[in-house]
Amino acid sequence: MAAFDPWDPAFVADPYPAYAGLRARGRVHYFEPTGQWLVPRHADVSALLRDRRLGRTYRHRFSHEEFGRTPPPPEHEPFHTLNDHGMLDLEPPDHTRIRRLVSKAFTPRTVERLQPYVRRLAADLVDRLVAAGGGDLLTDVAEPLPVAVIAEMLGIPESDRAPLRPWSADICGMYELHPSEETAAKAVRASVEFSDYLRGLIAARRADPGDDLVSGLIAAHDEDDDRLTEQEMISTCVLLLNAGHEATVNATVNGWHALFDNPGRLAALRADHSLVPTAVEELMRYDTPLQLFERWVLDDIEIDGTTIPRGAEIALLFGSANHDPAVFTDPGRLDLARRDNPHISFSAGLHYCVGAPLARIELAASLTALLERAPTLTLAAEPERKPTFVIRGLRGLHVEA
Repeated sequence: MAAFDPWDPAFVADPYPAYAGLRARGRVHYFEPTGQWLVPRHADVSALLRDRRLGRTYRHRFSHEEFGRTPPPPEHEPFHTLNDHGMLDLEPPDHTRIRRLVSKAFTPRTVERLQPYVRRLAADLVDRLVAAGGGDLLTDVAEPLPVAVIAEMLGIPESDRAPLRPWSADICGMYELHPSEETAAKAVRASVEFSDYLRGLIAARRADPGDDLVSGLIAAHDEDDDRLTEQEMISTCVLLLNAGHEATVNATVNGWHALFDNPGRLAALRADHSLVPTAVEELMRYDTPLQLFERWVLDDIEIDGTTIPRGAEIALLFGSANHDPAVFTDPGRLDLARRDNPHISFSAGLHYCVGAPLARIELAASLTALLERAPTLTLAAEPERKPTFVIRGLRGLHVEA
């Protein structure tokens, strides 16, 4: 039986058989190499995402020492300052305050207004790919679309956008299991450079506000005049850029790789574009872009007779949950018409992805544009998978059009 081993290239290439083994053996497993409790079943992952005895952080209740944890090295401080002030790594009341302000930018009406821009940009990117006879779907379509959309929302000028994706990639390297010192150094450098850039952008918007999210965050306050600090604004902008495109990029290339691997399903989709909405959900489920999400145990919990103590860390296996046969009929089958599809690729509970409606629009726009404008798109070479496990993606996806 395949083993859970996030550093084994064979596991990273296809973790789903190992997940099946974990689910069969029980509801929770201690994984010694990372000191984490692995939770592989959909019902448990879904419930624990909503369980307030768990948290993305523990610092709102405990010091590092009280929680039995070693503080991060001082040289990593710029990354942790940036990361720890974003709402994804905060708990109430700070999370509630920041999410309420950010959510105003992601109302259904606001997102709906972006649709024409997203569709037009997707069409332009695909037209360029077709005119060139093909290229790398990752760098030519999957990356530039969501990066441009979130940069447009934030009010980042086109001339400043080139470093955004590299900064994001370097910062996100720290979310892998046991990142190396080289990975940490890159993340720290990117955190400093990205923060410095946003500090300048915020200063410019204070002096000359525009119709963009940064200007809105500067002005935003609730009935108690609970304004964001500058660090919270910086961390929020970085989080929106990272979360606002990282999963969408990987869902796009993972999805097309799955379609090329299932030519019959791709032919059916090309013949019936009305399948696009359910196809987007199924592609997010079938090869999940974020495989693992971590939670700290703030108060003792019990799973299937096993007590997991305060101070422990739980690894919620999204990729495994999305292939749980207790929830999904024939989960290893790519079913683009699947209707009953409660995947958890956008998380759940308090930290449900605030940008999920926008991500769905972007994924549908790029999928539709490629189906309509590149109807003979074919895989030019078998892609190389990134060596990372938590964030699942490809180094590139070369196609002919």
